[in-house]
Amino acid sequence: MKIIDARCRPAFLHPFFGAQDNTIEFETAKWLNRRVGTRGDAAHFVKSRTIEGFLDEARSARLAYAIVVGRKTPAQQIDNEFISQIVTPHKELLGVAGVDPALDGVGEAIKQIDYAIDVLKLKAINIEPGFASPPRHPDDRLYFPIYEHLSKRKIPLTLMSGPTTPDLSFNDPARLGLVAANFPTLSIVVYHGYYPNTAGLVGAAFRYENIFPVPDMYGFITGGEPLINAAKTFLQDQFLFGSSYPFRPIKQSIEDFKAFGFEEAALKKLFFDNAARVFNVE
Repeated sequence: MKIIDARCRPAFLHPFFGAQDNTIEFETAKWLNRRVGTRGDAAHFVKSRTIEGFLDEARSARLAYAIVVGRKTPAQQIDNEFISQIVTPHKELLGVAGVDPALDGVGEAIKQIDYAIDVLKLKAINIEPGFASPPRHPDDRLYFPIYEHLSKRKIPLTLMSGPTTPDLSFNDPARLGLVAANFPTLSIVVYHGYYPNTAGLVGAAFRYENIFPVPDMYGFITGGEPLINAAKTFLQDQFLFGSSYPFRPIKQSIEDFKAFGFEEAALKKLFFDNAARVFNVE
């Protein structure tokens, strides 16, 4: 069965991902692995400190594609050119660009979007409103020109959510519903599934079929059940699989996901078909 890992980053991408021993970030990466159920070595991700090591991890897990997600926030910025350099030479890697109109202005962010898609050949655009300075909700009017541009160009949006948001009051899926309602042709991929407010995201995704939840590592721990259960029924055409590597092993995540007991036809959609459709992958 073909598998797309919708959130899969190498450790060398940024210090945040455990790129170097004896750092706060390295210890945090190990801590997070333990918290989300990694079995065995919590520092397994050191294998991906080189591109060869990362490709070996993806290939040994038999991924058809790994989606490498860029970020642009005041605290963490990964250059879109760097994402392109990582993914372009390797057919099994796809890239997502990060933009932040709060940092760069709306006009500049739109220019970056067009460059990332047209020149760098990346697949989607990532924004992180809850990590902005100050934190924002996704329905903040600042982002509406971005959504409008993405909608017109049929470019998918990926959105960061979850419990690491600096202010948890900005981890509210109800505000996402307003975006989905205003931009019904915009595909909105939601990383981390608004954990622990997963039931709220289930409700928003039930109402708006342009919302595509990716609970990734949080789908495997207490609180992720509403999204997993919904993926067995009405959400099976919207849910996307993700490991959130390096914060959880790819192969273990695939095994654990299969153990949820999905029917074979549903599993094909969750592992591959839905992501292939959203990210326009052959």
